[in-house]
Amino acid sequence: MKIGILGSGHIGKTLAVKLAEAGHEVKVANSRGPHTIDAAVLSTGARAVTKEQAVTDVEVLILSIPFAGIPDLAPLLANLPAETVVIDTSNYIPARDDRIEAIENGKTDSVWVTEQLGRPIAKAWNSIYSVTLAEMGKPAGHTERIAVPIAADRERDRDVTMELVEDTGFDAYDAGSIPESWRQQPGSPAYCTEVTLAELPKALASADLARSRRRVELASKVYSERFEPGHNPGRDFIVQLSRLLNAP
Repeated sequence: MKIGILGSGHIGKTLAVKLAEAGHEVKVANSRGPHTIDAAVLSTGARAVTKEQAVTDVEVLILSIPFAGIPDLAPLLANLPAETVVIDTSNYIPARDDRIEAIENGKTDSVWVTEQLGRPIAKAWNSIYSVTLAEMGKPAGHTERIAVPIAADRERDRDVTMELVEDTGFDAYDAGSIPESWRQQPGSPAYCTEVTLAELPKALASADLARSRRRVELASKVYSERFEPGHNPGRDFIVQLSRLLNAP
């Protein structure tokens, strides 16, 4: 497929590498220009382009930017064809993004995103730690393959996103609609806990929104005590912390 990726951070760069390696035609852009994209991101065939080029002539557009920057993308996506599959990988973290009143009052993060962009989206790869995404993909059928939930309202968005998740080395699971996508967001039992396909339905079903919000606050405090802003901790630390805090 023809895929554009906006964002070359920890998640965006890994998706560029993995999806190009899987045979897709991948373009990747960031806010600083093509010349700033690391050569390693392009090692399997992805191309560095401008953000305008990344949203042109693509069947799929992946958004991998900080959550607070989502509204700024609306003008860029205004002329994107309605049938283009838009996949959002971001998460709302109040300690990082500042508090958004609508979400604080109960609106699902991804519903807020659809309102900002004025179009449907799919939600995927937001429940998996960036190091896990980069290092822990396994072939289909492997007994220890980690599962990734996908939320979407349109059938095409769901089907395409599930295929791409499989291409990155993880079991894709239909987690339902965008209004229900809070079940796979930070603080939930499915978030960064590396559950398998057999374990994921129970993890999603046991999510509690109020509890998840409290767990996000706790995790943010632990992170700020141990690390400088922008530091990417080791996988073991994040997975163990998530399993401890996010357990149902």
